[in-house]
Amino acid sequence: MRIIGGRLKGKSIMPPANYQARPTTDFAKEGLFNIIINEFDIEEVSVLDLFSGTGSISMEFASRGCTDIISIEMNPLHTRFIKQCATAFKIKGMQVIRHNAFDFLKICTKTFDIVFADPPYSIDGLDTIPDKVFGICDQHENIVKKNGYLILEHPGSYNFENHPFFVKERKYGNVHFSFFSKKD
Repeated sequence: MRIIGGRLKGKSIMPPANYQARPTTDFAKEGLFNIIINEFDIEEVSVLDLFSGTGSISMEFASRGCTDIISIEMNPLHTRFIKQCATAFKIKGMQVIRHNAFDFLKICTKTFDIVFADPPYSIDGLDTIPDKVFGICDQHENIVKKNGYLILEHPGSYNFENHPFFVKERKYGNVHFSFFSKKD
């Protein structure tokens, strides 16, 4: 696995053998970031990376000039690895927090231009993530800024087209990204 764009382009991200995350493929990351760079000035956005796993999405944003990134990962081994990579790559403005992503959403008071969520495909509650991010089912405020995106990576067995904030879906091989935005 490698960083595919920006100042860190080509740098390898090599998690240890006992790592349990399913990283986003380079092919899917390339498609995703082509969309993002056409719609946002990455150097100006704030990013929340939920279920960070290897941290590759956070590092991809950092490589492209984003300096306001919060990465949420529950597994202590993964959190330690992401922090080590951020230090090794001299990434500034990336905060790595060991926390349950669902619980973090309940206490988060900051808003973001982009919230990226790549939960384990087998996780209970994957289908509730858009509602939780937009504060529909919990007593908290929406954490996505106006005209910002929640980007949810999910398997093809999920369809979010009927969600009130659904914008579009993009498929890259077996990887599906659903985009949500509240534009009122």
